[in-house]
Amino acid sequence: MSQSFAKNTFNKLKNKAEKALHRGLDQHVKLAVTGLSGSGKTAFITALVKHLTSQADDKNLPFFNVMREKRHIATKVVPQQALTIPTFEYNQALSSLLPLEGEPAWPASTERINTLRLAIKYQSNAGLRGHFAPQSTLYLDIIDYPGEWLLDLPMLEQSFADWCELQYSLLMQTARNEKAQPFLSALAELDLSSSVDESLLAEVAALYQQLLVSLKQDTKLAMLQPGRMLMPGELKGAPLLQFFPVANVPEEIAEGSNLAHLKKRYKAYVKEVVKPFYEQHFRHFDRQIVLVDVLSALNEGAETLHEQSRVINQLLAHFNYGEASFFKRLFKPNIDKLLFAANKSDHISAQYHKDLALLLDSIVHDQSNHLKFEGVQIETMAMSSICATEPRQVVEKGQQLACIYGKPLGEHEWVTYLPPQPPSRLLNKHEWPAQGFEFLSFSPLPCPDKRLKHIRLDHVMQYLIGDKLT
Repeated sequence: MSQSFAKNTFNKLKNKAEKALHRGLDQHVKLAVTGLSGSGKTAFITALVKHLTSQADDKNLPFFNVMREKRHIATKVVPQQALTIPTFEYNQALSSLLPLEGEPAWPASTERINTLRLAIKYQSNAGLRGHFAPQSTLYLDIIDYPGEWLLDLPMLEQSFADWCELQYSLLMQTARNEKAQPFLSALAELDLSSSVDESLLAEVAALYQQLLVSLKQDTKLAMLQPGRMLMPGELKGAPLLQFFPVANVPEEIAEGSNLAHLKKRYKAYVKEVVKPFYEQHFRHFDRQIVLVDVLSALNEGAETLHEQSRVINQLLAHFNYGEASFFKRLFKPNIDKLLFAANKSDHISAQYHKDLALLLDSIVHDQSNHLKFEGVQIETMAMSSICATEPRQVVEKGQQLACIYGKPLGEHEWVTYLPPQPPSRLLNKHEWPAQGFEFLSFSPLPCPDKRLKHIRLDHVMQYLIGDKLT
C-alpha cells in the first residue's frame, strides 16, 4: 500500500468521523428550503444570511433565544463541503434587494440546486457542549433547489399509464383547457400506434412544453410535469424530454410505435433525471421549511388552491421524517422538525396573519397529521422573510382601517391598500366568494440604512435551529 493512498484513506475516515461527531453533538444541521416556484425561497435564504451575519442583535431578532440572551458571537459564510453543487449566490441576491443605485428588486428565482454553509459561533450554556467548551460553532448547511424540479418527485411512484391518466385529466379542467387546445389538437392528429416518427413526436412535445411554460407564466397552478421542461438546462432538445401525456394508455403497446417511444422516454426520464436527483439531494436532511405563497393561489381560485394543497402533500411524502435520537443523527438522519410558512404575510394586514396561518394549516393537514404520528415536530406560521410593505392606519367615515402601504409589482406609484381577509380554512368551490380574492404583489421596500425588515423571521430561526444553539 503506497504512503499517499494510506494518507488519503486516513483523511477520508477522519472527515467521516468529524462529520459523525458534529452531527451527534448537534454541531451540524442540514436545512432543506422547500417550496413551489415563486414561493420566495431565494429571498428567504438571502434574508436568513443577512440577519445572521450583519443584522444579528436582540432588537432585530428578539424571539431568537441566542440573540435575546446575547450569546451569539458571530456568524459568517464558510466554504461548503458539497464541491459538486454550485454555491448560493448570496451577494448577487442581496445586491438586487439593496442596490447601490436604482430601485430594489426581488432576486432571480432558483434555476439549479445550490447550497451555502454558515458557521454560527455562540456561547454554550448547557449540555455536553457547555461541559467541553464555553464557545461552540454550529454549521448550518442550507440546500435550495428549483420548485419546478420538486414537482417531478411523485413520478417516482407512477407508471407511464398512471402519469398520463392524471396529467391528461388535468388538461380537461377549466384552468388549463383553453391554453391546452393547440397541444390537444396536435395530439388528436397523431397516430400513436404507427411506427415511430421522432420528428413528429418532437413537434408535439414542443407544443406541450409551450403549454407548461405558458401555465407557469400566467397561472399559479402547481402540477406542471415534467419539471425539467420548464428548466431544461443541459437537457434542452434531448429526446429524454420529448414525451407528453396521452389519453387511455392500453396495457399492450406495439413495439416500435410512437406510444412505445413515449413510454420509453418517460421511464428513462424517471430513471436518469428524477431518481438521481432524489437519491443525491433528498437524504440526510435534519430540518425543513416549506414556503407557500397562499395569497397568490387564492387569487387564482378554488381549483388552484386545492391543487396546491394536493401537490404539497404529495411532495412531503418523499422526504425522510422521524424522531431524531442520538444514534439516528449519527447513522440515519431524519427530519425531526418541519415548519410550514405562509410567506408574504406583509401583503395583508397584521390582524389577518392568524387567518393565513390557519388556512395553511388546513392545506397541509393530511400529511402533517401523519408526520406528527411519526414523532415529527410540526409548526405552521405566517411570516415574511423580507417586508415589502408598511402598515398604515386610515380613518374613513369615522372607522379606523388597517391598511398597508407599498408599491405594487410592475407599477410606478405607491398605494395605500386595504387587503381582503383570507379564509381561515380551505374552502370548497361552493363556499368560494363570488367576487373571489384579489391580493396585490409588491416590490421590495427601499432600505436606506441597508437593513432588511422582516415579520417573524426570528420565530422561524428559533423553531428551526434554536434548540441547537443552547
